[in-house]
Amino acid sequence: MTTMLAPPVQRRLRICGWIAICALAVTALGAQTPSVRIRSEISGSELTSLKGSLHPLAQAQFDAGRMPSGTRLNGISIVFNRSAAQQADLNALTAAQQDPASPLFHKWLNPDQFAARFGMAQADLDKVQSWLEQQGFSIESVARSKNLIRFSGTAGQVEQAFQTQMHYYKSDGETHFAPSTGLSLPAAFAPTVAGVRNLDSFRPHPMYTKRSPVLMRPDFTFWGQTQQYVLFAPGDIKVAYGFPTTGTGETGTGQSIVIAGQSSITATDIEHFQTAAGLTVKDPTQVLVPGSGSPIAVAGDQGESDLDLEWSSAMAPGAEVLFVYTGNAQNYGVFDSVQYAVDEQIGNIISVSYGACEAALGLTNFNALDPILQQATVQGQTILAASGDQGSTACYGTTGFTTAQQQALGVSYPASSEYVTGVGGTEITPANAAVGTYWGPATSQSTPALTTALKYIPEVAWNDDSPPSAQNSGGLSASGGGVSTFYSAKPSWQKNVPGIPTDGKRDVPDIALYSSPNYPGYLYCTSDQSDWYTSGGQVGSCTSGFVDSTSGYFTVAGGTSFATPVFAGMLAIINQKAGYTAGQGNINPSLYTLASNAGTYAAAFNDVTTGNNYCTAGTTFCAANGSTLGYAAGTGYDLVTGLGSVNLNALATAWTTNAAALTDTTTSVSASNATPASGAQVTFTITVTAGSTPVTTGTVDLQIDGGTAWGAPGGTTVTGQALSNTGTVSYTTSFTTGGVHQVLAQYKGDATHAASTGVAQVTVPGSIAFTLKGTDVTVSQGSAGNSTLTIAPVGGYTGTVVLNIAGTSDNTALTNLCYSFTTMNSSGNGTVTVSGASAVTTTLTLDTNASDCVAAAVVKPGQHVMHILNLRRLNTAKNTGINPAAPATIAFAGLLLAGFLGRYSRKFQNLAGLIALLAVGLAVSACGGGGSGGGTTPPVNPAKGTYTITVAGVDSVTPSIAANTTFNLTIN
Repeated sequence: MTTMLAPPVQRRLRICGWIAICALAVTALGAQTPSVRIRSEISGSELTSLKGSLHPLAQAQFDAGRMPSGTRLNGISIVFNRSAAQQADLNALTAAQQDPASPLFHKWLNPDQFAARFGMAQADLDKVQSWLEQQGFSIESVARSKNLIRFSGTAGQVEQAFQTQMHYYKSDGETHFAPSTGLSLPAAFAPTVAGVRNLDSFRPHPMYTKRSPVLMRPDFTFWGQTQQYVLFAPGDIKVAYGFPTTGTGETGTGQSIVIAGQSSITATDIEHFQTAAGLTVKDPTQVLVPGSGSPIAVAGDQGESDLDLEWSSAMAPGAEVLFVYTGNAQNYGVFDSVQYAVDEQIGNIISVSYGACEAALGLTNFNALDPILQQATVQGQTILAASGDQGSTACYGTTGFTTAQQQALGVSYPASSEYVTGVGGTEITPANAAVGTYWGPATSQSTPALTTALKYIPEVAWNDDSPPSAQNSGGLSASGGGVSTFYSAKPSWQKNVPGIPTDGKRDVPDIALYSSPNYPGYLYCTSDQSDWYTSGGQVGSCTSGFVDSTSGYFTVAGGTSFATPVFAGMLAIINQKAGYTAGQGNINPSLYTLASNAGTYAAAFNDVTTGNNYCTAGTTFCAANGSTLGYAAGTGYDLVTGLGSVNLNALATAWTTNAAALTDTTTSVSASNATPASGAQVTFTITVTAGSTPVTTGTVDLQIDGGTAWGAPGGTTVTGQALSNTGTVSYTTSFTTGGVHQVLAQYKGDATHAASTGVAQVTVPGSIAFTLKGTDVTVSQGSAGNSTLTIAPVGGYTGTVVLNIAGTSDNTALTNLCYSFTTMNSSGNGTVTVSGASAVTTTLTLDTNASDCVAAAVVKPGQHVMHILNLRRLNTAKNTGINPAAPATIAFAGLLLAGFLGRYSRKFQNLAGLIALLAVGLAVSACGGGGSGGGTTPPVNPAKGTYTITVAGVDSVTPSIAANTTFNLTIN
């Protein structure tokens, strides 16, 4: 029998329940001291396996050899879980913050409050930090949230500490590194660990789909040879999705959008887009994740970041757009960008156009990453993520997965997180992609029209899958969607809308917007040449409006990567209109509540009922049942388009208004000198305003070079800086190392003003670093091949780089492998001079014909043979007369010096490691064996197989300036 309580009784019970929860919350927050969880001494004699810590893509069949033990890895992180009591408390708080009836509704925590309540006890952090130092690691920082320790060390130290081996893996032309086995941890603290991250270089992939070059030329409403064509420019999206009319002032003012990336950008690309679209030029604020290396442009990732920044800022031109990205450290990526934005509470809205299918992400990564997303929720930050572009088979194209794994049903993370709003894709039909009912004409045959969409253009589920043909290679191009395997229960808010499956699972996506690259496709601007139609003559992007003036081509693409930043801009407008100056956290409870009302759903959502995300690209891409493998659109919610798309003005009007809205603020940071000399004083002026009015109450915290929570040793945190009566704070400092230095200023807010963040960067000129990258080599046994080595200066580096082979994955099999560099010194090492700001290349020739080589005498320094590998120099005229003993003598001395420095002081261990690495390279070049020349038995060529070659580079004057690269040599 069911007993119904009268409404007044229900209300009283509900209020009593919230009072109890609030009492618990106040008690927990007031204590400020998490319980100690590590009770015993940490000992390496008792180890416990870390479940799920073997990366799913580190598969034996793709093993390309062991990583040299001296290879240095920075930014490794141990991520701690929460105690059962902490997790229960956090879950209760998460629910209360999203319940309008709760007194905790939208009462967000800041990172320090979060740390005090849900982080590790300081005593526990100290114990783990001490153990790491005993293993020889250098501690870099402890996360502000007190749930992560970052450290650095060599591959050998990682192997010893975690009882594994570090290996390289190669598949589909990509080379990565990762542990070859699961990790083991001391039993004393293993139960507190969620995962160990940044030990591999498998990165999430961008979610945008490039348009077929065959379709590239005719363009956005634009005359072709015989007819007009259409493409999406920003004005078209605003018309189609019912943005507030011009003049309302609803442009996202007071909101901050973070675009998460893993490549540097060129700001002029964003400027060109804004100019071409008729918008005011407004550069994004760029924030480099501390410790992630130097800024570097990465093909594919750069184009992704460009389009994310361009379309989010176009949708909400009044919002502040921040680009948080990682540098050239291979083991950092976009998830580190998200974590930094959360840990430092940067931005109200975080847009992520990346993902990894759940099966490829793995359990350990999920356990380490999902708590970060829940932290964002209780801090008021909304995270949006692209659902993916491979339809129902999100794992397709995953390097290292079998055909069956790639063709299986799957969804993409982080879109599948219950703390994230997943954004899927729709498209218009070919019939609606012509000028007519939904599109106005171009103004002339020679001039494109910026806005020609006339009204909402009906949508179907995005699915452009195509089998291979004579015209193109075919492939998957469809909205990601399906059922998550990471959660055992459906989120409490995913209910009350027709069509939601009764599967007890988290279903993806939540909403969907136009995403097809072909019907009609989005315009964007980028310097990423991998996005250009170079074979058709494209030599630039947006050099004249949206067009490359030389070739006449536009840069066009699609994918849920466009839908996600577009919705980020929409949400900024919703937040502004409804008064959410401090953010909304997870918006899914509000979305599904609004959609559960039939009247609101009809007005504010566009129900997409036609189409599917079946795998229809044929057996090359799909399983035998691919034509029905996936999900179909339908009335209400579906697993292709979620709740459908939106009418923004209607949705913003229906959204619950924040009755206690704070006044929005803007924090800006300016430097007295953008390029100060080493050691010169720089004054940073931090200004906080509300509109044009100075804010004079509250305090500002400063994080210099990552602060103590994210920076390498030397990072500084300055807290509690009071604003002056002009709304400013001044801070003066100096930097002695070259490169980019960053000051992050966080206004904490007060009872009437919302918090805000500003960033400034300065670049100290000087010879500080370079990057080194080699290309893979494939040769027939007995022949030679070339690896192109690229040396790129960082922070104004100039000088001579000395190059040598530092090691291989199999020294025995590569006996009698010969080498030469384009330019070599008298010791047989390669040399490259960097004299400007551009990258410089040189060639390393590897010869597998042993008869081509010059025999080097076996060196016996101190009467001990230092025989490492019979790598020998090629028998070329330029090497005649070289003393083969010279590099070995230097190598021996280098090893002695490295050992001395390492023993003398921990301060010199990094330098010692670099000297040792170079010394090994010198030994490799010197140590040969008789066998070529002078003998009657022909020398044996190196064996067939795939090997890993490591090349080290070091500045000829300053050995602490060094880098290395690893590539594959395949001998067929």
